[in-house]
Amino acid sequence: MPAPLSLDLRRRFQRYVENGLSGREAARRLMISPATGARLSGRVRRGEPLAAARCGRPLGWGKLGAHKAFLLELVEQDPDITMVELQAALLDAEGVHVHQSSLSRALRRLGFTYKKSRWSRTSGGDPMSSAPGMTG
Repeated sequence: MPAPLSLDLRRRFQRYVENGLSGREAARRLMISPATGARLSGRVRRGEPLAAARCGRPLGWGKLGAHKAFLLELVEQDPDITMVELQAALLDAEGVHVHQSSLSRALRRLGFTYKKSRWSRTSGGDPMSSAPGMTG
């Protein structure tokens, strides 16, 4: 996706149009496309700001925005709840099907982090040793 025109270039374009040039003529002088010149000259005539609009997706919560309180309640009741359990609870109670990564992002926005328990045993249990009576 191309980058938007700089605000300096847009202001120079505005001065050309205010001094009587058409949008296409001002665009030709500044070496921008005639279609962009026509759009910008319309904005100048209507008195709209010339700053570029924000690109990309709008910021927000998506479909989980309405369920923030429910997610908070679930995690505060059971801090060890898994993403699969959260996903199933949200589907059962609210009828909303979301991916686990979406739940993870929502929980991070709410201030929750995932940390392993410091006191849990390792998966191996006892240290490795040879069987009794075997020497190597």
